[in-house]
Amino acid sequence: MPAPNLFLIYVRDAAAATAFYTDLFDIEPTFTSPRYVAFEAAPGVLFALWTGRSEHAVPGTPRTCEVGLIVPGPASAVDGIHARWVEKGVRIVEPPHDDVFGRTFVATDPDGNLIRVSPLD
Repeated sequence: MPAPNLFLIYVRDAAAATAFYTDLFDIEPTFTSPRYVAFEAAPGVLFALWTGRSEHAVPGTPRTCEVGLIVPGPASAVDGIHARWVEKGVRIVEPPHDDVFGRTFVATDPDGNLIRVSPLD
């Protein structure tokens, strides 16, 4: 059976969200349309932005999932990303701390979607 290979994030404004994620992750989209934008996260794996359910993409809506960015290296690598994101003005909702899986923090995109940075297990 194939593994999941498409991860959709609901956003209100595809162009604004594309600019945010392009800058945040330093990646370019592989497909762009007015309502759907895809980034190749790994060969055959897409991270995509979609306005098709934008009524749910409001910052006040509680989120029960997260976009994850796993980084190799020591805890200082996570802290370094946190410092760079703070300089960019990214909203941090959970500051860096140690958890059961190591150093981590959580940010949000402009639509309130959660983005967790954590170490490689």
